[in-house]
Amino acid sequence: MSFIQLKELKSCFGIILGNRDVFPDHLVKEGREEILDLMNELEYKYIILDEEDTPLGAVETYSDSKKCAELFKKNSDKISGIIICLSNFGDEKGIATTLRLANLNVPILIQASSDKVEKMGRDYRRDSFCGKISVCSVLYQYGIPFTLTKTHTCPIQSEDFKSDIFKFDRICQIVKKLKNARFGQIGTRPNAFETVRYSEKILEINGITIEPIDLSEIFGKIAQLADDTSDVLEKIDFIEHYTSTKTFPEPDILKLAKLAVVVERWVLEKELDGFAFQCWPSIQDNFGIVPCAVMSMFSEGLVPAACEVDISGLIGMYILQVASGKPSAILDWNNNYGNDLNKMVLFHCSNLPKSFFQDTRMTIHPIIGDDKPDASYGAIQGRIKSEPCTLLRIETDDLYGDMKGLLVEGNYTDDPLDTFGGYGVVEIPNLQAILKTLCREGFAHHVAASLSQVSEIVNEALTTYLSWNIIRF
Repeated sequence: MSFIQLKELKSCFGIILGNRDVFPDHLVKEGREEILDLMNELEYKYIILDEEDTPLGAVETYSDSKKCAELFKKNSDKISGIIICLSNFGDEKGIATTLRLANLNVPILIQASSDKVEKMGRDYRRDSFCGKISVCSVLYQYGIPFTLTKTHTCPIQSEDFKSDIFKFDRICQIVKKLKNARFGQIGTRPNAFETVRYSEKILEINGITIEPIDLSEIFGKIAQLADDTSDVLEKIDFIEHYTSTKTFPEPDILKLAKLAVVVERWVLEKELDGFAFQCWPSIQDNFGIVPCAVMSMFSEGLVPAACEVDISGLIGMYILQVASGKPSAILDWNNNYGNDLNKMVLFHCSNLPKSFFQDTRMTIHPIIGDDKPDASYGAIQGRIKSEPCTLLRIETDDLYGDMKGLLVEGNYTDDPLDTFGGYGVVEIPNLQAILKTLCREGFAHHVAASLSQVSEIVNEALTTYLSWNIIRF
């Protein structure tokens, strides 16, 4: 049995074809065929005017704008983003009017096709280069945010534009999912950890709902589970095949399995996108395990799980997961690495998803086990893979009523390090300036991490469309 595994759905795009009467119509017809072929090739769904609805199915006049806007509004529950294709100059007012009338408030990508030097005569000259500038100018005047392609112009069938669409899809998914995100909070934060405090009200204003449950309720539900329940037996098997260990203490494996079953049922019942867990000290004192392995399995299954009831850290994990399509983790900004000012140790003790590790094993907790060796089985230890990474810390800025974040890219290295937990050495340009910003801006000591470089996608989604205050290095 697999753990919860959420299928990543691709975006459905609304497509606007621009046109202008004094430019060649056949370029728009060709552009329509190319963008639809590309959507089908990449397996994206789309909503576009039929060629019978307006000339060429394009938008130019006010009447065209109304028809396209009405089509988009009828499909507003499907459309995650809008792609504007300029195969010739296009009519900037018609495009802007369409977006205003549709009022979908979704991300917008503006593409302009490239002219060919050998085809600059009257029959083939596009002027999309200039038309894109005009469209952007009018959208700016209308207060409509938009996303640009990597290069100012590009052919629709080019690899560059395919890459632009893949990135735009992730931007759309972040914006869409954050506006309706639901996260669980299991228990209360550890008493000393004021660093992970957050404002539930600010999150709610930003479309993020928190569903709390007391840890005692989790214990109560576990107590009602029979040892031979089919769900429990399946989870025991899953845990024993999830990662290596020298010994599987049967009582502790049973406790981990029951915890996994109860949390999974709760996640499904509340339709949660992830959860933060009170991972110490109550669960060790009252139940006799650490929940790290269970949380690792959820994160590996694309239901991110943050330790120490760090809801803000969980949101960072979720954003990175959506941006990359891969599991994310939460770590501590933890140690210097010798005298190298651009390297540091990122560490947790640990509940990282197993795909983060070069190799991994389940053990007693490397820290809690010192004092409670009989109540600390279930930690995941190993070294993090030497791969590029993105680090994101999100906070509710209660002083100003805003959402803010710190966004950084780096690389995990193979530098020697003999330590414990889930750990790795990471190299980050300008690290000392980043750490000063981290301290001065009141960010927590936790940071979400992804083994992929997606800061451009994350920054575009959070700043351009959600107006979060992101500091990007």
